[in-house]
Amino acid sequence: MATTDRRATTLALAHALSAAERGLAVLPLSRTKLPALPSPHRDDPSPGRPCHGECGRPGHGVYDASADPVRIRELFAAAPWATGYGIACGLPPYHLIGVDLDTKSGTDSSAALRELALRHLFTIPETVVVLTPSGGRHLWLAGPPDTVVPNSAGRLAPGIDIRGAGGYLVGPGSRTDHGVYTAAPGTAHLPPAACPPSLLRLLLPPPRSHRPAAPAPGDHGRGLVHFVLTAHEGQRNTRLFWAACRAYENGIGPALADPLTEAAVHTGLTEREARATIASAARMTGRRP
Repeated sequence: MATTDRRATTLALAHALSAAERGLAVLPLSRTKLPALPSPHRDDPSPGRPCHGECGRPGHGVYDASADPVRIRELFAAAPWATGYGIACGLPPYHLIGVDLDTKSGTDSSAALRELALRHLFTIPETVVVLTPSGGRHLWLAGPPDTVVPNSAGRLAPGIDIRGAGGYLVGPGSRTDHGVYTAAPGTAHLPPAACPPSLLRLLLPPPRSHRPAAPAPGDHGRGLVHFVLTAHEGQRNTRLFWAACRAYENGIGPALADPLTEAAVHTGLTEREARATIASAARMTGRRP
């Protein structure tokens, strides 16, 4: 292993142990931000029921995460190529929720979050902020122990991904192919702040209910179609997914499926891609496409 890689692994382990001292469960990551240890079941002829570590061997992704320094050292010793670490979300003591403000989709995710905050009357509290190599930000929030926040991509707004139960955040000090993750100045010492209740409600999936006949799309439906029509390259699929989620949540998904598909095709997506994205949104919101 190159000297620079050994140094990166040593630093990653040190940062991971420091995070564990705060009660955070961690796991080693490779330069691609994926779990560093391969699955011990990758060659199994018939996988059957997924193993989440019950076999006792490492290589189960986020299920390997631990706050025990002895266990962490063992995991890093088994993955000497690791250059970063992940922090598991949804676990005690903080039941961490990660708000990932992305920049790669071409949308202003920070502005989208501010708009949501104004519309739903919440304020993002002072909390840990991690700066990503691509110019994005991860906000760390603490969730209530009796609530399971799911992972989602673009559901809250375009460019905003949520890391919840079963997900993980790349920890500050991790080195990836694209650069180093760093804590924003003045935030590293902060504990994750409590997630505002109004924001928490937005992060939870809507309750399933049997609706009568869906109402006509109306102005709201036309606005969602226009939102898709005005997408630029790099935003098309994200905008379509977000608009379709909103349509199904408001009971107009079936009525809007064809207009949204036509709008997406107009921006450059294929009809197959568009319908697959809309079907994904229907499943995410608990509706049938």
